[in-house]
Parts: sequence; structure tokens; C-alpha cells
Amino acid sequence: MSASADGPASARDIVLGRVRDALALAPRAEVTVPRAYRTGRVLPDEERLALFVDRLVDYRAQVHPCTAGRTAEVVARVLRERSARLVGVPAGLDRGWLAGHDGEVRVDSPDVPARELDALDGVVTASAVACAETGTIFLDGSADQGRRALSLVPDLHVCVVDLSTVEAGVPEAVARLVPGRPTTLVSGPSATSDIELERVEGVHGPRTLAVIIRTDV
Repeated sequence: MSASADGPASARDIVLGRVRDALALAPRAEVTVPRAYRTGRVLPDEERLALFVDRLVDYRAQVHPCTAGRTAEVVARVLRERSARLVGVPAGLDRGWLAGHDGEVRVDSPDVPARELDALDGVVTASAVACAETGTIFLDGSADQGRRALSLVPDLHVCVVDLSTVEAGVPEAVARLVPGRPTTLVSGPSATSDIELERVEGVHGPRTLAVIIRTDV
């Protein structure tokens, strides 16, 4: 590109000029994006559970499979091991799951400020759907899961997942979600790494994720 009346062309002008020239020569044909995603993948309960647990452990989540009848016992044990006395819960959570907890339970509501959520030792929620292949848990803001802030601000998130809601793959899991709901995807505890790959947990969410998988529902 030659110099203009205003002076020599900058490197930026040269690069953008070359991009414009290349685009002018590019074909204008319509591009068809394939949408034939793989769907309908099904795994037996044992394989689905094993795959889900493997992915969760790989993400450094704590995993506690149990029968439905032992949910309260396991929730209480997890909270006790983490010294979580003040626990937040969404308004629609099954209170029977907290029957074994001997600390304080605080029910969340939209008007509770973030600083009060930060004072909680932990939070207990249910879940909407999960994906075994990726170890991802989907929260959709339902009454037993609460608002997004409740599961992101406290340092400990205890999430109860029914094996019946765990799908093998992503397409199957997404198909079970309700369109338009505020969906949060949880894949292990919050973590990030710097340029030297030093892992830091708890930066934008809970430092500890404990997943209780109810296997007989």
C-alpha cells in the first residue's frame, strides 16, 4: 500500500488493506453448517455411574455415592468433615436432607446480599441434570437449586445428584433442560491457572465441590 496524502501508511493500515483485498476475492457461496449431532446414547446405570465418578474425580471434586435413604447421613458427614456449621439452602430443598446436620440452616432468598452469602460455611443444593461424559452438573435455578449466587459465593458447594438425572453425553443432557431457564454448568470446583500453569482454586466460585450421587432413585 502506497503512502496517502496524509503520510505513509501504518502497519495497521497495511494489514487491514490486505484483509479487505483477500475478502474481496473470497467466494460468496453459502456455507451449510451440519447439525446432525449424535443423540440417543444410552449407558447402563453401572457404566454411567462409573464414568461420571471418574470425570468428577479428575476435576478434583469429592464424590460420595449413596442410597437415597442415606442422603441426610452423608450430607451431615460431608458438612461435619468440612467444619461447615452455617449452611445456606435454597427455599425448595428437601429439608430431610439436612436432618442430620446439627448446625444452623439459613434459607436463601433474592434479597439476601452477597456479603451474607459469603459468611456461609457452605451451601447444599439439588441439581437438574448431569453429564457423565464430561462430569458436568447443570443447575437451572429451580426451587431446590436456588439462584446462581447461592452456589457460587460460598466456599463449599454440596450438590445432591440423582443418578436418574445423569445422561451419558452432552446432547442427551442438554435435551433435558428447559429452554429459557438460567442454567449454570458446574465442572468441578472453581479453578484457574496462570501462565506457568500454577493451579489456583476458589477464584470465581466454590473452592470445594462435594457431589452426593443418589444411586437408587
